[in-house]
Amino acid sequence: MPSTLRGSFMGTAQAFKASLSNMPLLLGAALLAVYIVLGMLYESLIHPVTILSTIFSAGMGALLALLACRTDLTVIAFIGIILLIGIVKKNAILMIDFAIEVERREGTTPERAIFQACLLRFRPITMTTMAALLGGLPLAIGMGTGSELRQPLGIAIVGGLIFSQLLTLYTTPVIYLYMDRVHLWWVRVRAGGRSAVTT
Repeated sequence: MPSTLRGSFMGTAQAFKASLSNMPLLLGAALLAVYIVLGMLYESLIHPVTILSTIFSAGMGALLALLACRTDLTVIAFIGIILLIGIVKKNAILMIDFAIEVERREGTTPERAIFQACLLRFRPITMTTMAALLGGLPLAIGMGTGSELRQPLGIAIVGGLIFSQLLTLYTTPVIYLYMDRVHLWWVRVRAGGRSAVTT
């Protein structure tokens, strides 16, 4: 066979390859849209970062679950990871929203506010996560006709939810406190710059 010949995908296979190349752009657009909505909701540039930090643990959990089950990262599995963005960030929203409300209403410290949020929001976080996890479990372990198409979706959802549930209950309060310190540092820097200009 001549060395000048080159092989390439055509038809449906070419369209599938093109869709895989657009996945990072699609994920980035989804994260940007979520950040903008959360920024408008909380009127802050810092707290949306705290909420979005939970997404990385969900994505890592989904990829580890797919790797453990020896399943490829298909378009269906990637759809499951995008679904995790909406499901997992709900955990952080429940905690952060309550903590911000307590800070503004009662004037407590961030440490006290996030501690109360962890105590009072643990049950709804666990209930909603378990409901989504058990809903995706039949997809992950299902057998029969068409199961090879549905299994990557279920595996990604179940793995991402388990991994994120174990991590975000511990990491979200820590990130919230660090982001609050960053916010206070930025306020001091801006105040120092304004005072220097006025003098």
